[in-house]
Amino acid sequence: VQLQASGGGLVQAGGSLRLSCAASGSDFSGYIWGWHRQAPGRPREFVAAITSGGSTNYADSGKGRFTISRDNAKNVMYLQMNSLKVEDTGVYYCYVRRHSFASQIWGQGTQVTVSS
Repeated sequence: VQLQASGGGLVQAGGSLRLSCAASGSDFSGYIWGWHRQAPGRPREFVAAITSGGSTNYADSGKGRFTISRDNAKNVMYLQMNSLKVEDTGVYYCYVRRHSFASQIWGQGTQVTVSS
């Protein structure tokens, strides 16, 4: 089982990035997928999640700017981030979990840096 996050990079404030998370080794179409992020010196925090049925949940910090989506056929999840702010800087980690109370399976992170 492997989760591969990609799409991070350096962008100016106000810009956009699209992160991807590709899963391999198992079928995660029935799982919850999500993103967390971790800024330097801060704990990891929730960003967004999407259920197998397509229901989404966002942290307040990303509402109206971030859009999470998934392609079950391809076992891939996306996070479209628009109007990026300096405070969005951090390492973004994707995960899958069977249900809300299950442990997450984490991928490696992808660095997002937003410059002013």
